[in-house]
Amino acid sequence: MSSMHKLLMQWVTATVAATLAIPAMPQEPSAPGGVIKSQVSLVNLFATVRDKNKRIVPTLKQEDFRISENNQEQKIAFFSREVALPITLAMLLDTSGSEQDMLSAIQDAGSRFIARVIRKGDEALVMSFDANVDLLSDFTDERGQLERAIRKTRINVPDQGTIAGNPGPIGSRQITGTALYDAIYLACGEKLASEAGRKAIVIVTDAQDEGSKVKLDEAIEAAQRTDTVIHILLVADPRYGGNPGVAHKLAEETGGRMISVRSEKKLAEAFDEISEELRSQYTLGYYPTNSAQDGKFRKVKVETADHDLKVLARKGYYAPKG
Repeated sequence: MSSMHKLLMQWVTATVAATLAIPAMPQEPSAPGGVIKSQVSLVNLFATVRDKNKRIVPTLKQEDFRISENNQEQKIAFFSREVALPITLAMLLDTSGSEQDMLSAIQDAGSRFIARVIRKGDEALVMSFDANVDLLSDFTDERGQLERAIRKTRINVPDQGTIAGNPGPIGSRQITGTALYDAIYLACGEKLASEAGRKAIVIVTDAQDEGSKVKLDEAIEAAQRTDTVIHILLVADPRYGGNPGVAHKLAEETGGRMISVRSEKKLAEAFDEISEELRSQYTLGYYPTNSAQDGKFRKVKVETADHDLKVLARKGYYAPKG
């Protein structure tokens, strides 16, 4: 176990029932007897395409797309237009002091978002983060439970307890701060790692991190290793400022969107945009020409023949390790 993981394990509150531990990020298991597996795993990509006016383009065909891995063109083996594929979603809400004036609007818009996006077969959880990271509702398809969890958020209130019997605090520290990177790491490593299919994190935050045990790059890697897309609604109080650079990097590196929000009306619109994004995707799959199981990160680029169109998809993945 690395020193980083030891520090994180010490940080987790051991006295809370069902408290989440911090695992090492998942790796592909070796084949029995240590034999290196010879098959090449299908790489799945979920892509949203918008035109120059930012309208979603839902009518493209397989031949309209191009995929390259580390600058080598790949043959598309699977293609579909997805509108009903189940979504596994984590909603992370910043409850540090800088979000005080927007909390009520965040609760309203977040509840509306859950009501709109969650359908049969989907699951979502709700977490809040400030100096602590709290799980307010574990995975469920019950929209009422998720809405109650969103309404339970409070600004800088430690040990917020439980909702509907679900775990409360994940970690607790006696300092002020905003544990954004830790929240992402926990959501990916403990909750989303074991899920399949489309996975996304929607974060409402000013993207200012203070006091996290993990670094920005480690949070991004956690998302990449679990094939999780991060969407950020950047809500920044002018008195405290925000960090759009961090927000942009988290979204850009994982294939998500960053939307800057400056009003309650814009917040509701931003949630609607993310909802549309999640429900209007193409699924593309390919068998990489590089069959080495070296565990290395590989850059992926998805584009269309029409260069006026913008494709939103994750920027890479970690190869399995044989």
